[in-house]
Amino acid sequence: MGEMKKTDNRQPTTEMTGSTIAAIATPAGSGGIGIVKISGPDAVSIAASLFKIGKSDFRTRQNIPVSHFHFPISDFFESHHLYHGHIVNPRNGQMIDEVLLTVMRAPHSHTREDVVEINAHSGPAVLQSILELVLGKGAGIAAPGEFTKRAFLNGRIDLTQAEAVIDIIHARTEKALGVAAAQIRGDMGEHIRKIGNVLIQMLAQTEVAIDFPEDVEDTDTDTMLGILERDVADPLKHLLQRHEDARFLRHGLRAVITGRPNVGKSSLMNAMVRKDRAIVTAIPGTTRDAIEENLNIRGIPLILTDTAGLHETDDPIERLGVKKTHAHIRDADIVLLMIDIRQPITSDELDIYEKIPHKPLIIVANKSDLAEGQSGPDIPESWGRATVVRTSAIYGTGLDMLRHEIAACFSGGEHEKNTAVPNLRHKLALERSLASVSAAIEGILQFMPFELISMDIRESLDALGEITGDTVREDVLDEIFSRFCIGK
Repeated sequence: MGEMKKTDNRQPTTEMTGSTIAAIATPAGSGGIGIVKISGPDAVSIAASLFKIGKSDFRTRQNIPVSHFHFPISDFFESHHLYHGHIVNPRNGQMIDEVLLTVMRAPHSHTREDVVEINAHSGPAVLQSILELVLGKGAGIAAPGEFTKRAFLNGRIDLTQAEAVIDIIHARTEKALGVAAAQIRGDMGEHIRKIGNVLIQMLAQTEVAIDFPEDVEDTDTDTMLGILERDVADPLKHLLQRHEDARFLRHGLRAVITGRPNVGKSSLMNAMVRKDRAIVTAIPGTTRDAIEENLNIRGIPLILTDTAGLHETDDPIERLGVKKTHAHIRDADIVLLMIDIRQPITSDELDIYEKIPHKPLIIVANKSDLAEGQSGPDIPESWGRATVVRTSAIYGTGLDMLRHEIAACFSGGEHEKNTAVPNLRHKLALERSLASVSAAIEGILQFMPFELISMDIRESLDALGEITGDTVREDVLDEIFSRFCIGK
């Protein structure tokens, strides 16, 4: 049977492996450095035809095109070396820009093909001019994500590592970056392959039982059962449990500030984001539309929303704001219910609490600066599931504790190595794998034929292969890499 390999079923297309592609690999706009990236069999020769070596290069003191040398170009450009010079338009000899040329020979490159990166001054005109010269020499324009797709198809990375490139680009916090970095190192893919190798061993045992039915009595089904539960089902369940944590790191934890009018919700918003984001007045009902800001709370990306105060009103605009507040509460991951610490809990606040779904809830007892010596309102026993934090939004008192409690609602804490499942595609594949292995376990318990048990184990293995890319369909690959930007 062998082991679950990184590149079992990946076959690069002839069109892809035989072509040379190029794209601008840095973001649009002006900057210090911009890169035009070329990958494929003609990458070095195309770059050399446009490159005039600098006088300071150790190979020569003559400022002449590399193509004029009387030895093969491959003898000049060494892998993983930088070359200083200029990009020149071969049609008229016009110098486009002073550049550094980076050469990376196959298979020791990002795509496992010959790769050249032209490091120029970053500006739309200069980079576009260089790219057009490269395309004029026969390279094709790279599709979104095509460089990374070639790295995957050529076996340098698995699909989880390819997808991690997007996560690294979009990581908002150090913790999110750490999870993506672990994935791009191959930690998650290795974890999936470890589970897959157990399934391969179990599949081999069932196939022996099928091929040699006279030896079925010698098959230790109790041991098989224990291995499938301990080394497959349990790790899959653990991975699925981590999905929500990874989702929060990728997309952000949604927290909504709600409560009666004029309890300090907008002041809290401004204090949390450290700027005057929301209008603050003593007039109840000032906030009529939701205000949203992105924060970093101890490494967790937080989307904080300030909402209109919840109360009965005849004003149609205020009623619309209240309706939107209820919608934000419904969609939130955490609810911050703000009260005035000086006042007893009102019937309106009791009603607000009852309408909040069973999700993490923090009672923010605000205006503590005006309640010196007061213990605050008596919190109803029915509010036992909520955490209470005393704050003064005006003076910033209690905000560190509030941040701590928000972070505590994020159950992941410090992420364990090999356990991040950062996107929905992975989750669905894990659910299919778990369902199939659970069916195999049930089949063993019910003394089902080994043919059926073998089918379930194989389906579980195939689902894991979809995560690493060993059994993934071409249309799924196209959809994944279409989410990349050009140049990646």
